[in-house]
Amino acid sequence: MYRAPVDEIAHTLKSVAGLRKALDAGRFGDLGEDLVDAILSEAGRFASDEIAPLNEIGDRHGALLEDGAVTTPPGWKELYRNWIDGGWNGLTGPEEYGGQGLPMLLSVAALEMWNSGSLAFGIGPTLTMGAVEALDKHATDDLKAKYLEKLVTGEWMGTMNLTEPQAGSDLNALKARAELVGDGTYRIFGQKIFITYGEHDLTDNIVHLVLARLPDAPAGTRGISLFLVPKFFVGDDGELGERNDVFCSGLEHKLGIHASPTCTMIYGDGKFGDQPGAIGWLIGEENRGLACMFTMMNNARLAVGMQGVAIAEAAYQKALAYAKDRTQGRVAGYKGEGMSPIIQHPDVARMLMTMKALTQGARAICYSCAEALDMARVSEGDEAKAWSERAGLITPIAKAFATDIGLEVASLGVQVHGGMGFIEETGAARLLRDARIAPIYEGTNGIQAIDLVMRKLPLSGGATVAAFIADFKADAEAARASNSPALAGVTEGLDRAIADLETATTYLQSAASEGRQVDALTGATPYLRLFGLTATTAMLVRGALADQDAPEAQGRAALARFAAFNLAPETAGLVTAVTSGSASLELATAALA
Repeated sequence: MYRAPVDEIAHTLKSVAGLRKALDAGRFGDLGEDLVDAILSEAGRFASDEIAPLNEIGDRHGALLEDGAVTTPPGWKELYRNWIDGGWNGLTGPEEYGGQGLPMLLSVAALEMWNSGSLAFGIGPTLTMGAVEALDKHATDDLKAKYLEKLVTGEWMGTMNLTEPQAGSDLNALKARAELVGDGTYRIFGQKIFITYGEHDLTDNIVHLVLARLPDAPAGTRGISLFLVPKFFVGDDGELGERNDVFCSGLEHKLGIHASPTCTMIYGDGKFGDQPGAIGWLIGEENRGLACMFTMMNNARLAVGMQGVAIAEAAYQKALAYAKDRTQGRVAGYKGEGMSPIIQHPDVARMLMTMKALTQGARAICYSCAEALDMARVSEGDEAKAWSERAGLITPIAKAFATDIGLEVASLGVQVHGGMGFIEETGAARLLRDARIAPIYEGTNGIQAIDLVMRKLPLSGGATVAAFIADFKADAEAARASNSPALAGVTEGLDRAIADLETATTYLQSAASEGRQVDALTGATPYLRLFGLTATTAMLVRGALADQDAPEAQGRAALARFAAFNLAPETAGLVTAVTSGSASLELATAALA
């Protein structure tokens, strides 16, 4: 059974992502380490004791649709009620609407624990938190007054409605339409698919954020507007009124996250109300809805990255426990009776160390993204710009690398279990099934790689990425200066990875600036992994150098050493793929005919 790794999470927050430094500098007001530790401890207890026990039930039972109503698995309504009663939904919410205004660093740490307990549960509140962010930044005061408080507390949940049957990654093809009524409202018509928690029984109202086009809108993404469309209308007194003309017409039967209702939503079919059209209210300006939605999507992408970390952690824990208990063969030097626990077999130990190192590296990357978001919020001027650009740079890496790692680690977890990993009763297969969606939704990982190379590397003329790489060099120098026997040889592996990253970065910057788009796009995905592995190695070294008197210090040094000798060498092959891979695609049409 999953147990939240509260101590490791706290160490990564404070010593790798920089929370302790920010707290000591007073950047987050009167927030101190004692309160941070208390929040993490209680979040870990809730995830371990209340969420995780319902994960298998949720997977087996799933969400059910009958007569347009969706019911969640047994125990989930009570779980959600306990969760919002604990104030978890409003952890980072604006204080003027009932939130606690705490740093994003604490939110992502809590998100990791919720999603390790159950990915199907954790994804729902993630979208509500994103809706809060979008409304807080872009909605009118009237809409904020009517909806924000109940979204912040979690009494109501929010959704994000982008995808249509013909418009997945390419929103240029979006067809949902909006018509101005004349009283400040709009009538929304169209179909949306893959809408997470589009209908459910956890809350008595659901607030949909919907992208649609106005009749005279420009073509393409420049003509998309964002609308707030509630399931039930809300009166001026805050009470729920009549049903809006929006409903769920179907639930998807999915590979994983069975308890999360993935809905097909119909807007304006005439099922409810006197005339067709779901009533919505404009968020932000007409034809500028995508910019408003990206406020929500960027936070959601970091949250999905945390899902990758969460699945990886749960898979590692399960595999480690199995490897300690399962016996097979007899390893040379084993002193016990009978067969050896498989954890003593070198190949199994290698898999487990790979799982742990990748998990911890992905965690550190995601937490560093949250740090950048927090520091941008509490800074001003050039400092705020620098932190904001760093957050923009790290976001696609956090989303794509961490979710790739979640899938990779979950697959290794099945392998450690051997044949039993292929049997559902162990739960290893469930984690692999759940992990598979994360590299796809909230922008596929290929799109994240394109975003990194084409939009983020040019930030501030390349200074943003150079500053991030400079941090990795500082980690290598700190390890060199420490003369730590436990980190012997680590700097050489890290130095080589950093050099590969710099070579690949320079190549892609040149390709993009010179208009060699095919070269840049071909190298994007291997580049993102190269970046992730280099960051993993550097951040594991950083973590090993901090708190060296702690009981866990020896294990952290061993993990950093393993990464330098077993993960970092992959960058040599990846830099070749980045800089030379395009030529091999020239004849792809012939091979793929």
